[in-house]
Amino acid sequence: MKIQKIEVITLRFEYPSGKGFHCAGGYCTARASSLVRVHTDEGISGLGSVYSHPDLVRVVIEGQLAPMLCGQDPLLIESLWERNYNLTRWYGRRGVAISAIGGVDMALWDIRGKVERKPICELLGIRRGCVPAYASALLWRDDPVELEEEAKRHLASGFHAMKTRLGRDFKYDCDGLFSLRNALGEKYRLMVDANARYGLSQAERMAPLFNEAGIFWLEEPFPPEDLDSYAALRSKLKVPLAAGENEVAMMDFRDLMERNLVDIIQPDCCRAGGITECLRIGRLAAEQGRFVATHTWSDAVALTANLHVLATLDTDVMLEIDQTGNALIEDLLNEKLELRDGEVIVPRGPGLGISLNEDALERYSYPAEESFPDGNYADMVFGAEYLTPPNPYK
Repeated sequence: MKIQKIEVITLRFEYPSGKGFHCAGGYCTARASSLVRVHTDEGISGLGSVYSHPDLVRVVIEGQLAPMLCGQDPLLIESLWERNYNLTRWYGRRGVAISAIGGVDMALWDIRGKVERKPICELLGIRRGCVPAYASALLWRDDPVELEEEAKRHLASGFHAMKTRLGRDFKYDCDGLFSLRNALGEKYRLMVDANARYGLSQAERMAPLFNEAGIFWLEEPFPPEDLDSYAALRSKLKVPLAAGENEVAMMDFRDLMERNLVDIIQPDCCRAGGITECLRIGRLAAEQGRFVATHTWSDAVALTANLHVLATLDTDVMLEIDQTGNALIEDLLNEKLELRDGEVIVPRGPGLGISLNEDALERYSYPAEESFPDGNYADMVFGAEYLTPPNPYK
């Protein structure tokens, strides 16, 4: 079997007018992602996902990696990962290239599972058939009552845990935190993502409140480069610290773990080098007894890949599921995630165990010949008119 062709499919979903959301990145108007399809000469194809600048993803994969991979054996996954990494080392060790490598890697694992007629989790050594999940939403609202109402909807959908975004200002953070704690009671888990909006003094001021509210973790209080603040906060915080969505590849996660800066590691297959690299990261975390909670903020293909990785790790795990009305999560696949008592059932079909909804794919595919349009895509902002960061934290 040989790789015959590799294609990139750019996805774009635009929220209906007034249905976007406010967060630390400004007002989000749309969502973006890129799918990777690897075709073989035996008619078996695999799916992957990349979360980065869509135009750059296409250049890296179709412009450099694809010509080097065509004619290669798709089942030699680890060696092809190293080959791709070496090809892009000069410009991609911590950038779009490592994410692009991950999209190809996912597709190769999907192919291998289909060839061996096994789900990826079985190829990797499955340890659990269901994975705890949490609703990722509860973005900034003008009235904390709206947060309470939304939280109750997530509970009604079957979630037993959920994450909110704070970091707006001190009053909002206090009101929102305790409104949600009261709405959830002690039975359900509440996590807080500060979206790197705190300085050390602000995080220290919030620390007693986080301790009092008993949140399950505090995520990314500081920018990913500010490792010293993570170290300084740990002694004042009784709840676990989490980080990783802004890290890529093992080197970044090893720094977090070797310096003992966080309790919860958050890799993402579509950002941190695919299934191969996330498995290495997850296994290192498991060896150290750390919790692994994958990040997912892109599409359902990446979500499924993260689910397979979590199903194989010998440690406590949790899956993030975007609940902001993102059609790239909710509509892209023919198969719907099965959520039971706060846990998601791991797909057991060959490979990823999923198939694309062709109607949704056509609806959200963006033309390959056109530059990706400006907009606020939550993590990525293109165009000066969409760069509307919130006021400094007070």
